[in-house]
Amino acid sequence: MTIRVLIADDQEMVRTGFRMIVDSQPDMEVVGEAADGAEAVALARRLRPDVCLFDIRMPRMDGLEATRLVAGPDVADPPRVVIVTTFDMDEYVYGALRGGAVGFLLKDSGPALLVEAVRAAANGEALVSPSITVRLLAHLARPPAAPAPPREPPTERELEVIRLVARGRTNEEIAGELFVSLSTVKTHLGSVQRKLGARNRVEVAAWAWESGLMT
Repeated sequence: MTIRVLIADDQEMVRTGFRMIVDSQPDMEVVGEAADGAEAVALARRLRPDVCLFDIRMPRMDGLEATRLVAGPDVADPPRVVIVTTFDMDEYVYGALRGGAVGFLLKDSGPALLVEAVRAAANGEALVSPSITVRLLAHLARPPAAPAPPREPPTERELEVIRLVARGRTNEEIAGELFVSLSTVKTHLGSVQRKLGARNRVEVAAWAWESGLMT
């Protein structure tokens, strides 16, 4: 199946570059472009893309609010939103993740990582730019209140998985570090998400930093 992608960025050169990268892939196509957040929300609702690539700072409505409107906790069957930003806007990225984004990466991460992020999002996973995972989440995980307690305490092995997820490890890397099978990792992740009430691994990572597990 072809992954349908919506691009939202106020810089035409960025949109053009992303379109060229995405359209060059045999399993992807760009179905729309938006120059501001309000247009991005309207197109997302009308076109129903599989994956949205949102910038943070855009006219009329920023990517934070756009993400919340199209992929927030109350939205049924939301598209997958990946935030593509620059590191100096990290405080906004954290809000976007809490608003429903499934991943983020830097604009200078390169074509390969952008394509990988789109595929990961389409497959229900998340890709966090490895170069900023620990620094970003550690810096931003200072919420005004403690996170909600888990529905059921994670086991020691599940806590190990949570820590590795919070450090940006892929399922394959987690399996290698813990000397377990890939299917075992996926089983642990499913259990972790159920216990934490997390919709994806990004929310698992956020919980790890918010709860003090990584300090």
